[in-house]
Amino acid sequence: MRPADRLARFNRALPNRVIRTFAGRLPPLAVVEHRGRRSGRAYRTPVVAFGLPDGNLVALFYGADRDWVRNVLAAGSCTLERGGRRVERTAPRLLGRADALALAPAPLRAVLRPLRVARFMRLEAR
Repeated sequence: MRPADRLARFNRALPNRVIRTFAGRLPPLAVVEHRGRRSGRAYRTPVVAFGLPDGNLVALFYGADRDWVRNVLAAGSCTLERGGRRVERTAPRLLGRADALALAPAPLRAVLRPLRVARFMRLEAR
C-alpha cells in the first residue's frame, strides 16, 4: 500500500470526521457532497477548495484515484459547501499542476505553488 493510501485511510477514520464539523465554514476548507457510484449513498468529503471567478479548484492531495473523485466525475456534478454557502458545481475536470496554476489568478498561484499538489479538480459554477 502506498503512503498516500495509508494516510488517506487514516484520515478517513478520525481527522476527516473532526474536520467535517467546521470545513464548510472556514475557507479554503470545504465539503464536497456526492453520491456513491454503485451504492447511491450520500457522502460528505472534506477538501481544500479555492475560489475561481467561475467555479472552484480543488486540490487532490491524495491523487485522482480516490473514490470521491471518481464519484464526482461519474455524476458530472456535486454540491460544494464553502464559506458557509452551499453551491452546485458541474463539469468536473481533472487538471495537472501546470494547467491549474495557469487557470488561477496571481494571488492564488502564490498559495498553490508551495503545496506541491500534482492534480486538481476544476468545478464550474452552475
